[in-house]
Amino acid sequence: MDKGMRAEVADSWHRSAAAGVPADELTAPITLDGGALHSARAEHQLARVFPLLDDVLGQAARDCDAVMAVADEAGQLLWVCGSGAALRRAESIGFVEGSNWDERLAGTNAPGLALRLDQPSSVVRSEHFRHSVRRWSCAAAPIHDPASSQLLGVLDVTGGDEIVVPQTMALIRATVRLAETELARDRLVAETPQAPGRATITIEALGRNDALLTVDDDLGHTGRMRLSPRHSELILLLASTPRGLSGDELSVLLYEDEGGSSTLRAELNRLRHLLGDTFFASRPYRLVSDVGGDWLAVEALLASGDVAGALRAFRGPLLPRSTAPGVVRLRQALTEQMRAAIMHAGQPDLMSAWTRSAWGSDDYEMWAQQRDLLPPGSPMWALATGQLARLDHELTGAPTR
Repeated sequence: MDKGMRAEVADSWHRSAAAGVPADELTAPITLDGGALHSARAEHQLARVFPLLDDVLGQAARDCDAVMAVADEAGQLLWVCGSGAALRRAESIGFVEGSNWDERLAGTNAPGLALRLDQPSSVVRSEHFRHSVRRWSCAAAPIHDPASSQLLGVLDVTGGDEIVVPQTMALIRATVRLAETELARDRLVAETPQAPGRATITIEALGRNDALLTVDDDLGHTGRMRLSPRHSELILLLASTPRGLSGDELSVLLYEDEGGSSTLRAELNRLRHLLGDTFFASRPYRLVSDVGGDWLAVEALLASGDVAGALRAFRGPLLPRSTAPGVVRLRQALTEQMRAAIMHAGQPDLMSAWTRSAWGSDDYEMWAQQRDLLPPGSPMWALATGQLARLDHELTGAPTR
């Protein structure tokens, strides 16, 4: 054992040896397989937030040729994701779904140490107890139930030496906080009583060309429908103006020229017939139920200062193909508000989520600020620098380097 080894790693080596872990064992043991693995994942609380973890950290791991894993409280890997090449390399040491990385079974490693100490931990190359793992470095942080503080599992990134840098651990911890916030929000929604006697309309229009509408008349009748592009524009404009709009006002907001008045009346009649008097009224045209919308939720989260939550809820620009002047104005305002909040927050992980999206991939200023916040040794710095070179080439024709 290296005399300069960190105390927590040395203690882990003693526990691994005392548990009888063979230092020359190639792979970690499989403790969940087949149906047992499927059931464990489906029933675990972290299943609710795994898509978030994968979106925020999993994609970054793929970009860096590393592996992201989520383990339960017993050290069993429930999800493992990464590039194909990285996953094949990880398989050679048994770092696969269903394997158990409790240090008493797999020797000293970051997921096992984070679970044992209940705190963020990293293990670099030769600090691993088993010989086969010493080509790798890993960093991990525990995830807790926000209500009870119970340990739910651990989030880990495993790869080369570039993994164990402060920026990686900061990104892991930030992702854990996002997941715990999402779990807390789910619990709050589940426990909040709903006010009776109110009909409701819920509109999903972010990243969609045709809005998805959910209606509930509070009399036991609910429905879900996909609207036409024109009705999507109308419902969005009415939802954004609770006082209602006259036909002339709607015409200005809906058409780029002045030739659509007769068509507008026909579209409004169809929409009223579709929704019924429970939800729709005229003179002025307005929605007469409680209205919720995914873009309204994003605006509320931004107003509360929850930029990370707003970014998770932002599934894309509002009705992205619409050319209706009123919709274009709403779309541009929300997108710029979201973008400005991310820039002001100054957090590389939020910027990375934005620039990985279809709508943010060519955002030169965001890539530049992301690069400037990262040290040159970070793999994300190299990615940002490469993207800026690509954009320079596309914008100016300058050769990439």
